[in-house]
Amino acid sequence: MTDAQQTTDASPGVSASEPSGPAPVPLLTPREGVPPVITEPEELAAAVAAFAAGSGPVAIDAERASGYRYGQRAYLVQLRRKGAGTALVDPAACPDLSALGEALRDVEWVLHAATQDLPCLREIGMVPTRLFDTELAGRLAGFARVGLGVMVETVLGYSLEKGHSAVDWSTRPLPEPWLRYAALDVELLVDLRDALEEELRGQGKLDWALEEFAAIVAAPPPPPRKDPWRRTSGVHKVRRRRQLAVVRELWTARDHVAQRRDLSPGKVLSDAAIIAAAQAMPSDARTLAALHGFGHRMGRRQLEHWQSAVDRARRLPEAELPQPGQPAAGPPPPRAWAEKDPAAAARLTAARAAVTAHAELLRLPQENLLAPDAVRRLCWEPPAEPDAASVAEALRALGAREWQISQTASLLATALAASH
Repeated sequence: MTDAQQTTDASPGVSASEPSGPAPVPLLTPREGVPPVITEPEELAAAVAAFAAGSGPVAIDAERASGYRYGQRAYLVQLRRKGAGTALVDPAACPDLSALGEALRDVEWVLHAATQDLPCLREIGMVPTRLFDTELAGRLAGFARVGLGVMVETVLGYSLEKGHSAVDWSTRPLPEPWLRYAALDVELLVDLRDALEEELRGQGKLDWALEEFAAIVAAPPPPPRKDPWRRTSGVHKVRRRRQLAVVRELWTARDHVAQRRDLSPGKVLSDAAIIAAAQAMPSDARTLAALHGFGHRMGRRQLEHWQSAVDRARRLPEAELPQPGQPAAGPPPPRAWAEKDPAAAARLTAARAAVTAHAELLRLPQENLLAPDAVRRLCWEPPAEPDAASVAEALRALGAREWQISQTASLLATALAASH
């Protein structure tokens, strides 16, 4: 065991405001080595008992196969807790981890960028009641870069290998270097959590962070996205409604194939190919084959499948064609405000300046001080009497947390009143 491995329980390192210290020490191997992957019910039951008997927070991470498989489900779950060590669980072999989630129900979960992992953890029965998000904590503490590797280096003085973050985690068996990387991702999460808690407390921001973490836990799953096909890359190049119908039909056909074959949609048909077909409106499969993204590698049956989607769009009645642009709730894009409502544009300019200045004073990103969408909505439809109390009430209705309201209501009221 190296000195680096022997001292991974070291005390917190530098703060957000301190210069970088010595070169980081490479952390190459987990303290107890790389554990075997849990794939059997009896192994999972033993892990549940061990983690239930552990103490303190539990570090949790999940690996997905984004860009390789359909959806965002977890293909590996990593956990570490004092007294239990590290566990690597295969959700493909053990798809129901609700017993593990229940055993950790009253435990604080430590995650990095929690909102990325919580949806896939929820799918396998793991839902926290308390959490600490080390990425969000870093943002609130004023760190300029908040990736896990950078945070571990900056705060704890260790460097983690990050070479396997974008691999296909659905691969079986998982190579040992990937498993070592995965285990190291939770090796120091609790240490990082403790250091960041101390930093936030010193800055007077710990209560803000705890309020943010509670909001993440309480947030319901997001509703299904309306018209997801409109997120096709390059769709802004498509102007005519019938061409938009081709995008919609091809996107839907691709999604069905991707789901059936459990592949990332981009591996079935690229967005660029969908846009090319929409712009060209090919009349037959041979013409389609000449377009970018289709070509000679695609079989006749595949070409006919995509051409049938184009044909469906060509036959649609006018009334069933999609409208250009995605209808959005709330105010129009800010670039249109000066023409539509000059007074609202003036309010937005003043409000943004006030929020930006205060965020710089607090040393945190302005989007963490107050969501830009909340600022826009407040300025588009301000209270009749924009005093601090009415602005606070409006911000609360827009989902702002109490710490955000206490920091921004008065300065926003001043900005609104000045441009009233």
